[in-house]
Amino acid sequence: MKGWWGKILHVDLTSRKTREINLDAKMYVEYIGGRGLAARLLWDMVPQGTDPLSPYNALVFANGPLSGLPLPSSGKIQVACKSPLTNGYGDGNLGSMASYHLKRAGYDAVVVTGASKNPVYIYVENNKAEILPAEDLWGMNTYEAEDAIVKRHGKNIGVLLIGPAGENMVRYATIVSQKGRSGGRPGVGAVMGSKKLKALVIKGSMEPPVANPEELRKLSEEAYKSITQSDNYDYWVRQGTMSTIVWSNQNSVLPTMNFREGVWEHYETISGDLMEKLKVERRGCPYCNMQCGNVVNDEIGEKSELDYENVAMLGSNILLPDLKRVAEINKLADMMGVDTISLGSTIGFAMEASEKGLIHERIEWGDYRTIRELTIDISYRRGLGAFLAEGVMRMSRGLGKEAVEFAMHVKGLEISAYNCHTAPGMALAYGTSSIGAHHKDAWIISYEVRTDRFSYSSEKVERLVFLQNIRGGMFESLTTCRLPWVEVGLNLEYYPKLLTAVTGISWSFDDIHTAAQRIYSLIRAFWIREHAGWDRMMDYPPARWFKHPLTKGPFAGAKLDIVKYDEMLSQYYKLRGWDENGIPLRSTLEKLNLSFTIPVLENLVELK
Repeated sequence: MKGWWGKILHVDLTSRKTREINLDAKMYVEYIGGRGLAARLLWDMVPQGTDPLSPYNALVFANGPLSGLPLPSSGKIQVACKSPLTNGYGDGNLGSMASYHLKRAGYDAVVVTGASKNPVYIYVENNKAEILPAEDLWGMNTYEAEDAIVKRHGKNIGVLLIGPAGENMVRYATIVSQKGRSGGRPGVGAVMGSKKLKALVIKGSMEPPVANPEELRKLSEEAYKSITQSDNYDYWVRQGTMSTIVWSNQNSVLPTMNFREGVWEHYETISGDLMEKLKVERRGCPYCNMQCGNVVNDEIGEKSELDYENVAMLGSNILLPDLKRVAEINKLADMMGVDTISLGSTIGFAMEASEKGLIHERIEWGDYRTIRELTIDISYRRGLGAFLAEGVMRMSRGLGKEAVEFAMHVKGLEISAYNCHTAPGMALAYGTSSIGAHHKDAWIISYEVRTDRFSYSSEKVERLVFLQNIRGGMFESLTTCRLPWVEVGLNLEYYPKLLTAVTGISWSFDDIHTAAQRIYSLIRAFWIREHAGWDRMMDYPPARWFKHPLTKGPFAGAKLDIVKYDEMLSQYYKLRGWDENGIPLRSTLEKLNLSFTIPVLENLVELK
């Protein structure tokens, strides 16, 4: 078999044993790798009803067949688990040398179960693995711990690790790599902390299995050249995702005051234009020729890597009008190992709760010192920070009905940085995302703004399913970065061709869409398995967008129409082959070779 090693490494931290598990070739063809492989492994290895922070949860680090190979933006690795934030399926990807080294270490994935009594880290090198003591690393922030690991094992390694937020099981703690690359928004870092696992360190030097190296080289050269010749390439290199600040404000979707508004009069103080003037460095993932890691010196003169999501959520969403201060909070979050999107959302929620008198503490909008203190207190679960460490869903339930209406999440995952009062398609994208409210599955909002942003059309729903299948199905499973396609227009046709060259199996877009449909239905089955009494309300965005219209900007007075949203949701279910409650039909499960889920689901819901 080419493109995959055909085996995964299983590490049981309770028994302190490691073993190799050989996987059938059919598994790879049906799930591709990355997200698809992770979803299937979690279904098989995590018992129904498992507490996400118990030893019985599984933590998956997975590559796809294109990960870590010399082709555009391939340096991505998928991290996944049952989420302690949402209690459903949770994953994320991050650009890291860990992807490169896992590709050369002999495994398609590393799966960690059990829990150690004392802090440890896992060291993997060329078909071998060790569980090593990490008492000296425990308590270090991610920057300190990575420096210590590099000093011990050398620079030529991949490191995935947690900071204090993961150690203290903050429900939106992430996994961090290379001092600024962070992934696993639904609390993957907290699961790592629950297992007393400080880091996964990988070193690989074996030749990856590729079916047609010459064809891979030819296609990659063409694709790399196409990227640099794009009309948008130079602007992208200058600003990366940070150009979205101005775009979002112009289109009334910039999250402002806990998503209360879509415009902010001080947007220029955090804009990509300002970032360009302050930029001191640019970073990228392995094999990327369109690096998006824009680095500035923060408030205290230290380097911070910025992108749109963290700047919007830690800037306009909490009214912090100073890019250098936003950069410092961002850097601090990376050092602590806490998700910047959820951090900006929980602090924004707390500010609004304080404003409304629902909590005793006084937290003013834009109060830099308090924001900084809360970031640290959340990471160590101290004082009010312990409450915020639970995430906005649990916070709102603790404060009552009024708070529930301005809790900006879907299924427990805080919404990323797009206000959807005037974007029904993006609201549906958040409602139906595989992990909760995240933009990575379908950034349909740009399509809406270009076309008919206020429509609730069937065409828009069809576009959404297509985007999810490509972004959340194909890219998340290959596993490579979607930005060459999204931002500089790399032709999608390269990807089935690259997959064919690497695996030796002929792939078409029909094959990829079928795999994506299978992955989405399996992940939905996982959610239903872990949530008693599942219904379509799980796929609704926050009440704020339906009940509280915008008061500023060109679309003042606008809000979503709940009846029309409901019609879109029904259309979405039909295209997925799911029933009116968002439950996959028996025929859909059978057609997609997911029949193994039927005995479990039919004991929980009515399968039609």
